[in-house]
Amino acid sequence: MAKQEEYIRKPEWLKTRINTNKSYRNLKKLMRDNRLNTVCEEARCPNIHECWSERKTATFMILGDTCTRGCRFCAVKTGMPNELDWGEPKRVADSVSVMGLKHVVITSVARDDLEDGGAQVFANTVRAVRAQNPGCTIEILPSDMKGDYESLHTLMDSKPDIFNHNIETVRRLTKRVRAIAMYDRSLTLLKRVKEIAPNTPTKSSIMVGLGEEKDEIIQAMDDLLAHDVNIMTIGQYLQPTKKHLKVERYYHPDEFAELKEIALKKGFSHCESGPLVRSSYHADEQVTQASAQRRIKYMKGYEEQENEQVDFTF
Repeated sequence: MAKQEEYIRKPEWLKTRINTNKSYRNLKKLMRDNRLNTVCEEARCPNIHECWSERKTATFMILGDTCTRGCRFCAVKTGMPNELDWGEPKRVADSVSVMGLKHVVITSVARDDLEDGGAQVFANTVRAVRAQNPGCTIEILPSDMKGDYESLHTLMDSKPDIFNHNIETVRRLTKRVRAIAMYDRSLTLLKRVKEIAPNTPTKSSIMVGLGEEKDEIIQAMDDLLAHDVNIMTIGQYLQPTKKHLKVERYYHPDEFAELKEIALKKGFSHCESGPLVRSSYHADEQVTQASAQRRIKYMKGYEEQENEQVDFTF
C-alpha cells in the first residue's frame, strides 16, 4: 500500500499507455467539430484511449461544460452555465452514428439552475440516439436532479438500457466529497428508478482512497443492494489538481480484486473493480441480454458496411 505522502509518485499499477492513434485523433476532432463535450476528457479519464480506439464506447457530457456544483473530487469546471442547446441531442446522435458506437453513455453536468435539472434535454438525447442508431445500447448517468421525481419520470420515459447514478463515496465522507448531493437522496433515486422501470438495470460507483474504511465500503454495498442496485463499479480516486481532495491511500490491485469478490458474493450481477476503473468502464458488457442482442445485430450490419468502405477512418 502506498501512503498519503507518496501521492505525487503514483504506484506502478496506475501507469497507463497513451495511444493517440489515428482513430483517437479523428474522434477527438469529431467532438470539437460538433461542439460536444465528453466526460472522458473533462474528468481526465485514464481509460479514454482504450474506450475510444478499441471498445467503440464513449461518454458524452450534455447540458454544457459548466456544473452548478463544486464537488471536491471532480475536474469539471464550476460556475453559471450557458443557455440550453436544444440542437445538442441531434449532434450527439450524429456523432454516435459516425463513430459507429456499440454502446454510449450519456451523462451531464449538474444543472440546478433548471427546474427539471435538464431531464427533458437528457430524454431528447436518448431518443435521438436511438432513432438514428437503433442497435446502439444507451446508458444514462444523470445528477440527482435534487430529488425531483417528476423529472426522473421524464428521463425514464426515454427507456435507457441502463440507469447509472453514483454515490461516489461512503456515507461518512459524502458531505466532504460531494457538493449538495446527499447519500440517502442518491439511494432513493436509484430505488425510484426500479419502481418506474423494474427491468432496467441500475448501477452505481464509488471511489476509494479518500479515507474510507473497508467496513464502510462493505456497508455501501449493502446500502446499494437494499435499494435494488444491480451493478457496482469501484475505482481508485486520483487527485485531478492540487485544489482537489488529496489521495489518502492507493489501493493495491489485490484489494480491488477482493472487493469485487465480496460484491459478487453479496449479489451484484456485475462488478468492475480496479485501480483505473471508472463509472463507465466496460459499460458495454453490463447491458441486459435483450439489449445486447439488439446491439450485436446492429453492429454486424455496421461492420459489413464498414468493410465495403475502403477509406473509412474510424
